[in-house]
Amino acid sequence: MWDKPRLLNWFANLLYAISVVLMLYALVFVVVHLPIFPLREVKIDGQLAHVNREQIKLIVAKHLKGNFFTLDLVKARDAFQKLPWAREVSVRRRWPDKLEVAIEEHQALARWGNIALVNTHGELFQAATDAELPVFYVPGDGVMEVTKSYGNYSKILNQANIKIAQVTLSPRRSWEIKTDKGLLIALGRVDMDARLNKFAGAYQSTLSQLNVQVAYADLRYPNGFAVRKPAGLKAISAKQIPAKELPIKAVPIKPALIKPVPVATKAKPVTMAPATSARV
Repeated sequence: MWDKPRLLNWFANLLYAISVVLMLYALVFVVVHLPIFPLREVKIDGQLAHVNREQIKLIVAKHLKGNFFTLDLVKARDAFQKLPWAREVSVRRRWPDKLEVAIEEHQALARWGNIALVNTHGELFQAATDAELPVFYVPGDGVMEVTKSYGNYSKILNQANIKIAQVTLSPRRSWEIKTDKGLLIALGRVDMDARLNKFAGAYQSTLSQLNVQVAYADLRYPNGFAVRKPAGLKAISAKQIPAKELPIKAVPIKPALIKPVPVATKAKPVTMAPATSARV
């Protein structure tokens, strides 16, 4: 080896190149870590209703370590992501001394029992709020399913000015809705949207117009639905209803008795009649 000048020259050039690279790296490392590139501004973007200034200050003081070049963006993003109301966070540098943080907050849609909150994307998150929200009671991890169904049911019932307070899905996959007025609606396991549409139409055109109070509505009949008035409430009589506003035949209803009410159509008025088939 020592008697081969060309090989020695190649080896010497290699050592020289390595030393130059190491010197440049050391120089860059020292310059980058000098206190001449501090972060002077943290800009927060996003429509924030729950993330407050105190939380931002705490994260900046505790987790944003280093200068413009040495700050770990992944750790910075994770720190902001741990905020209870933060759904998505992005972090990037902006030359020469700024850090831009974009935060998307959760939009609370409902409560997941008494365990968590559900956002509009059908995701669970842990946060505190005193807002009046509907409650979902669903077995397993069907949060996405109940979120989609709640959206459909709300649209239908809004036509009759009915607001949902609770949605329950039983282990047998049977749906039940409770409204803010205490009305309990049994939907069953099939054709839920169609059944609810019929009930909302009948409710808006008859029951609400006559100011009839209903405590329970069973929609699990193919040819109509059954309603029950609150216990202790006097039954409505024909004398209380003007003739021109009498789309149904008024019949006294016992609190314990449930009778099916066929859905009203333009051709025939709605009448109180017993169901002819089993509920589903």
